[in-house]
Amino acid sequence: MSRTSMPSTAVEVSDLVKIYPGGRREPDVRALDGLTFGIAAGTVYGMLGPNGAGKSTTTKICTTLSAATSGTARVAGFDVTTDAAAIRQRIGYVSQGSGADPRQNPFENLVMAGRLHGMTRHDAADRAERLLEQFQLTEARNRKVAKLSGGMRRKLDVAVGLVHRPQVLFLDEPTTGLDPQARAEMWSEIRRLATEAALTVVLTTHYLEEADELADRLVIIDHGRAVIEGTPAQLKSTLDGDTLTVELIEPDIAAVRAVGEAIPALHDVIVEQDGPNGKLIARTDDLSGVVGRVIGEFDAAAIAFGAVSVSRPSLDDVYLHYAGRSYRADNGRTGVAA
Repeated sequence: MSRTSMPSTAVEVSDLVKIYPGGRREPDVRALDGLTFGIAAGTVYGMLGPNGAGKSTTTKICTTLSAATSGTARVAGFDVTTDAAAIRQRIGYVSQGSGADPRQNPFENLVMAGRLHGMTRHDAADRAERLLEQFQLTEARNRKVAKLSGGMRRKLDVAVGLVHRPQVLFLDEPTTGLDPQARAEMWSEIRRLATEAALTVVLTTHYLEEADELADRLVIIDHGRAVIEGTPAQLKSTLDGDTLTVELIEPDIAAVRAVGEAIPALHDVIVEQDGPNGKLIARTDDLSGVVGRVIGEFDAAAIAFGAVSVSRPSLDDVYLHYAGRSYRADNGRTGVAA
C-alpha cells in the first residue's frame, strides 16, 4: 500500500480486549471487553462514553501506544501489532493533555514537529506558517505557549497533529476544560478539517452535545463494550415516544419505582439517586395524558417532587435505554437503576 492510498475503511477494531493487571490485593481491570466497530474513511467518528468506559484505551491501541490483550485493530489498512511504524506515518494523535512545549512559541513547536517527521527546515517552516493561518494563531506566532489561552493551546495541539498531513486524526477529549466559546471554535475547526481536508477524524468525548454535533457516526461504549452504533439520528430514532423526567426531592426509591411502574403509559422506568434528591426517567407514548397522571399519582402517594418535563429522544435517552442508566448519572453521579 502506498503512502497516500487509503482503504475505504479507515479503522477496523475487532473483539478488542485490554486487561490491566491488578496488584496483590486488587483485581485485574478489564478496560476493553470485546470491543468491535469500523470507521469509514473521510468521516468524523465519535466514541462516546463516560469516564472509564474504555475510549482512551481504544485510542492508545489504535495509535500503537498500547498493546491489546487480545483482538485485532487495523488503521489505514495496517495492523497495529505488525505494522506500527507504517501506522505512525499515517496518523495524527492529540492526547487529552497538551503536547506542545510551553517554553517555545507556536511556530517553533510546529517546525519542531515537522522536523521530527522528516521534513526539511524550509518545508517545516512553510507548513507551520500555513497551519498558524488556518487555526487563527498567526497573531500568537511568537508568544510562548505557556502564555496562550486554553483554547489557543488546544488549537495548537491539533495543528501539531496535522503537520505531516495524516490520513487519520485521533482527537482524545479535545475540548475538555475549554469554555463554551473555545469549545465552539474547536467544533468549527473539526468540521472544517473533515470537509476541506477529506480527513478521517476519530473523536473521543464524554460530551453528549459534542458527539451529536460533530459525529457522522458514533459508537456508545459502556464498560469496554459497544452498546450501540450508528448516526446520531439513527440512534435516537430507535426510541419510540418521548422522555418524561420527574425531579425528586429526598425520594424513597422503592416507593417512586412502584408508582412509576404502576402507570400504564410509562415504560423503561429508571429511578436515580443524586445525593439527597434524584429523578425518575421513563419513556411514554401518551404525551397528552401522562403528565397529569404522573402528578396525580405522585401527589396521592405523598412523593415530593419538583419539575416534570417531557422531551424528544436525545443521546442521553439512547444511553439510558441501552445501558440501563442515564449518561449524566454515569458520568460522575451516583445512579440507582430501577
